[in-house]
Amino acid sequence: MFSKLLILLFLPLVSCLGLLTAGKKATIWAGWIASLVSFLGLGISLYFLQSSLHSPHLFSIEWFQLKEKSFTLSLQTDNLTLVMLVLVHFVALLVQVFSISYLHDDEGRWRYFAFLGLFVFSMLLIVLAGSLFLMYVGWELVGLSSYLLIGFWYHKPRAVWAAKKAFILNRIGDAGFLMGILLLIWLTGTSELSLLIPQFSAPTSSISDPQLTLIGLLLFCGAIGKSAQFPLSAWLPDAMEGPTPVSALIHAATMVAAGIFLVARIYFLLTPDALTVIAIIGAITMVMGAYRAIFQTDIKKLLAYSTVSQLGLMVLGMGVGAREASLFHLVTHAFFKAGLFLSAGVVIHAVHSQDMRQMGNLRHSMKTTFVAYTLCAAALAGLPFFSGFLSKDAILVEVFAWASQRGGIAYVLPIVVLFSAGLTAFYITKQWRLVFLPRPASEKAVHESHIHDADTLMKVPLVILSGLSFFVWFSWNPLDAAQGWVFRLFPTNFSHEWHVIVVICSTIAATTGISLGYICTFNHNIPPFVQQLGVVHESIKKTYEQGWNKVKHHFQVLREHDPETEHYLFLISPLQRIGTWLYHFDSKIVDMTVNGFAYLTVIAAHIVGRFDRMVVDGVVNGAAWLVQFVGSRTRNLQNGQAQSYFVVVLVGIIVVILWVLH
Repeated sequence: MFSKLLILLFLPLVSCLGLLTAGKKATIWAGWIASLVSFLGLGISLYFLQSSLHSPHLFSIEWFQLKEKSFTLSLQTDNLTLVMLVLVHFVALLVQVFSISYLHDDEGRWRYFAFLGLFVFSMLLIVLAGSLFLMYVGWELVGLSSYLLIGFWYHKPRAVWAAKKAFILNRIGDAGFLMGILLLIWLTGTSELSLLIPQFSAPTSSISDPQLTLIGLLLFCGAIGKSAQFPLSAWLPDAMEGPTPVSALIHAATMVAAGIFLVARIYFLLTPDALTVIAIIGAITMVMGAYRAIFQTDIKKLLAYSTVSQLGLMVLGMGVGAREASLFHLVTHAFFKAGLFLSAGVVIHAVHSQDMRQMGNLRHSMKTTFVAYTLCAAALAGLPFFSGFLSKDAILVEVFAWASQRGGIAYVLPIVVLFSAGLTAFYITKQWRLVFLPRPASEKAVHESHIHDADTLMKVPLVILSGLSFFVWFSWNPLDAAQGWVFRLFPTNFSHEWHVIVVICSTIAATTGISLGYICTFNHNIPPFVQQLGVVHESIKKTYEQGWNKVKHHFQVLREHDPETEHYLFLISPLQRIGTWLYHFDSKIVDMTVNGFAYLTVIAAHIVGRFDRMVVDGVVNGAAWLVQFVGSRTRNLQNGQAQSYFVVVLVGIIVVILWVLH
């Protein structure tokens, strides 16, 4: 089995290296090779699912040793791994088949499918990793893959900027993830999940609760980056600059789900305090994503903010203890959101624009896309008889149960979830009507003629993904997922006492949101009370912007891309300001100090040199000259002449007499 697991893991990497080696020669058949590899991987994954379900396996070999500590490469398979293997390969296969037609005129197809192979390999490494350290390796490779795919059209400055933004913001979260891993290794001596689970399942642990809370939150930082949670959610909407199939694969179905997968993997480490923080971050992200989606005019950015909101819902579910329900929503969301993105890709491919204000009345000319988009949108809106209804309600039931145990202010959380569900139904209905239904005469669509629907290669993934948006694939009961296959794979104590209330409340929220979204799509028929809410919203927004404009130049976190100032393609403003300060500090203070010391040193050297020449050398040379002078004079007296000697004797006698008389 281990050999089959290695084949499954390295197949996409081999295809990636092969396509990169072949280069432009592989342009024509690159998509078919990548699709074949994903098809083989899907077959092997289904084999593992059938043969190893409820039978966990662990395979490990020694990697390296550091100070007598052994680090191993370990791969594990359990129910969660098997489901994710099928999900990654299935969505990757559909996206690659779709991409063959979508990018049929792009000369860089060989690079595109090679990068997709690297991405699939990275995701598989995350899913199969038996240790957090090995998972971190896959984590960084996923970041590299997303950078390459988002910036695939490197001739577009905004695409390059978006790729840099995604890469850097993910590095911020990944830094916390790495610190959590290192702290865990320092305190426990290992990052192997198979060793950590028994250690933390024991009644007593050597790690205190504050330390464990810190470790859990640091590890969760990785999920904040990858799953675009507050405050690192800004990169995901801008990542829509990449090809639309990339958005479907990376930013709706798999990569962003890696953060949810990570939280599920480390769930045994999370203390109640850590879970509370996670729930709050998820709630903030959920509401912010849904709110910002309302005001989008870009068809892909609206779906991106929707993804941010849905990921916030999953994180919220993890925080309140609904681990299995969040994983269920991860699966359903992967299908209907990938369907929405691919349908949006067909629309963009046909009208050559992403601006929904230039679309409209596409229902008749794009029938298959219209039906697929409608079904996937219904699942996102949370209508009964669709998969999104089952998974959202499963989370909402647990949120209500969590709030009932705590009481009081805790009930704010389920209310926020219902409000967010209503907003989701509202914005997706507005988008659906704006793109596919006829417009009023005063708001005529720009693109009405020469519109064609998707070809066969595009239609097949749309039909499959929209079909998977129905409830029947997940539970025979259209209103309750408790008996579905997901909760048989991941057993949980489902809170049935809240189920009826949740079904009623969520249905009301969805239908209200859909009704208001349909009515409020165009300005001429917005109800008065909605207009009044809009006025209140605009006044609050204006007040906020006025206050923020006074200080944002000091606290602006990210500078948006501006084609007129290409040197600001992607720079973090505070770091830019700090860099300017450091430059001035270096040039005005450090350089002046160093140069001043240099000048003083040179002056002192000249003084010392002169002292050495004039004083030290002068004394030595003067003594030598004096000895030489006296010696030469004395030598003149010793010349061998008697009269000279008499003169010396006479002078000596005179000197002695004078000295005595004195």
